[in-house]
Amino acid sequence: MKALALHPEREIEKVFLAGLETRERASWDLRDSMDELAQLAATAGGRVVGQGIQKLDRPVAATFFGSGKAAEWALHCEELGADTIIVDDDLSAAQSRNLERVFQRKVLDRTSLILDIFAQRARTREGKLQVELAILEHLLPRLTRYWEHLSRQKGGIGMRGGEGETQLEADRRKVQERIVRIGKELEQVRRQRGTQRQGRRRHQWPLASLVGYTNAGKSTLFNSLTGAGVLVEDKLFATLDPTIRRLVLPTRQSVLLSDTVGFIRNLPHRLVEAFKATLEEVVQADLLLHVVDASNPRVEDQIRAVHDVLEEIGAGGKPTLTVLNKVDRFSDRAAIENMLDRCPRAVAVSARTGEGFDALRAEIGGLLRPIRRWIDLEIPHEASGVIAQLHASGEVIAADYSGPRARLQARVPPHLVWQFEPFIVGAS
Repeated sequence: MKALALHPEREIEKVFLAGLETRERASWDLRDSMDELAQLAATAGGRVVGQGIQKLDRPVAATFFGSGKAAEWALHCEELGADTIIVDDDLSAAQSRNLERVFQRKVLDRTSLILDIFAQRARTREGKLQVELAILEHLLPRLTRYWEHLSRQKGGIGMRGGEGETQLEADRRKVQERIVRIGKELEQVRRQRGTQRQGRRRHQWPLASLVGYTNAGKSTLFNSLTGAGVLVEDKLFATLDPTIRRLVLPTRQSVLLSDTVGFIRNLPHRLVEAFKATLEEVVQADLLLHVVDASNPRVEDQIRAVHDVLEEIGAGGKPTLTVLNKVDRFSDRAAIENMLDRCPRAVAVSARTGEGFDALRAEIGGLLRPIRRWIDLEIPHEASGVIAQLHASGEVIAADYSGPRARLQARVPPHLVWQFEPFIVGAS
């Protein structure tokens, strides 16, 4: 079943998008979601050739949409030459099966589409395992359609006289066994991450984690701040696997900065569960940098979607700094100031141009200010290496090089004080 999680390069598929407006779902919300679905389809490698929206009080149990509307869309898809129908909601196994019979084409729901994108984007072994787990858990209740054409197998030795195991039952058992194996491997990944985290903690470096709606510019900001070479594309979920780099602030304080997968509205719960090993970096972070695309017209909805996911993974109460990104797209500075006034703790930046980076670094340093010891030192001028080390690992407050010895006052992390003990003449 492993191959189910891996997708080779495919020709561009023509896709038809379908959405349902109900009493619980406002028209503007559905249209925004449909626009996002189109972006997801393009990210997956498809080309949208048409779309349709039906208005009903509630979804139809058998086919989700009304049977007449589904038949009408089926004829339209025939005319458009559509290969795939993508529904902007989650479908049950029966609904997917019934819609495929109506359309005579492949039918995917929103979760299946996101899983397909994740399968294409995963690069590391950990990422591929997490994607495969989510795909198999999504596939398990939907196996019937793949094997309904097969009859029962006859029992072998020791099974004569009774009905054999169906292919469906055998395949379901294999999927369940694979899910258990992946779960064990991911548990090992979590333990390894815990060991790595303890190693980082020995340096007493705080961890700041970038979170935000997908395509908000997290990876561009991450690269600009740390010089990392993380993939940057104008696509949803361009970055999937986590990356951690060291960031040195103007105060010489070292901070670990992590870039994680972007969030999205209605992010499938099984994806959140599968990616817990990755999202642990968010849960364990000392500070969350919530990167927001300030130029997006639905910025408030995206902020709420990120908060919902943070609550779900247990990181809702973390200290958070809102980073209003893409301010270079604004011609009216008053609009940016208005957004800053509405956010209790925020800074405006442009990850593309570097605008606002000094203020951002200062805010990070202030929020992650460590416990540091103040020391007064007298260092011989010939011990230039010690002076260089002090500047590299501590924050030098005052320096006087005019006497026979250099006189310096600095704040340094407690675990590094021992390096300067021979030269300390005062401390607090």
